[in-house]
Amino acid sequence: MIVARDLTKTFQDRKRGAIQAAEGISFTVHPGQIYGLLGANGAGKTTTLRLLATLLTPTRGTAMVAGHDVTAAPEKVRASVGFLAASTALYGRLTAREMIRYFGRLNGLPDPVIVERIQRLADELEMHEFLDRRCDKFSTGMKQKTSIARTLIHDPPVMIFDEPTLGLDIMAARAIVKFVRDCRARGKTVIYSTHIMSEVEKLCDVIGIIHDGRLLAEGTLPELRARYRQDDIEEIFVTAVGPGPAL
Repeated sequence: MIVARDLTKTFQDRKRGAIQAAEGISFTVHPGQIYGLLGANGAGKTTTLRLLATLLTPTRGTAMVAGHDVTAAPEKVRASVGFLAASTALYGRLTAREMIRYFGRLNGLPDPVIVERIQRLADELEMHEFLDRRCDKFSTGMKQKTSIARTLIHDPPVMIFDEPTLGLDIMAARAIVKFVRDCRARGKTVIYSTHIMSEVEKLCDVIGIIHDGRLLAEGTLPELRARYRQDDIEEIFVTAVGPGPAL
């Protein structure tokens, strides 16, 4: 469902010159699979996801998403993808229901389908308590759930989550993790970017460790444990990326 080949993105900075935000990244994600992209802040996770979602254009390399090339057919890729960033703004004067319905109409869905899907998403994300409240009154968890619902209203086959539990309390984060797991059960293809090790252990079928814009390691958790001779995912990560600067 997703095939990335040599994805590279170079930004030009007036002071620092060329910055390699992603360099030569290649991986494959199959239907019904959660691929975890694990890395520290600034490692290149978000850049990689934005390349897959066509929010950025590759400097070199390409990717196929749901059978469409991200460079040659970006509009078809966008129709096949639900992309959730860590911080997504909502229209504060709209209710959650109105917000989700608005995005359903943007995606060309008829109103009866939108009504049915709002009901289903509200069930899955436990949103009924605040579905008809204005977004400017929401907690962080309510805002994130509304953002997820509007992202997925068109029922895309591919879902990209970029740090979806960032800043959430434990109950809201658990609900998001459960929802992502349910997506896999329905055959969705999911890329899940995070730096939270416990979420990787709970969710991901395959893990890619990214650092300084490069994909340093990839495999299932048992494979990575065997390769790095470590049981703890945090120790695997530290071993893969190498020691940090001396203190």
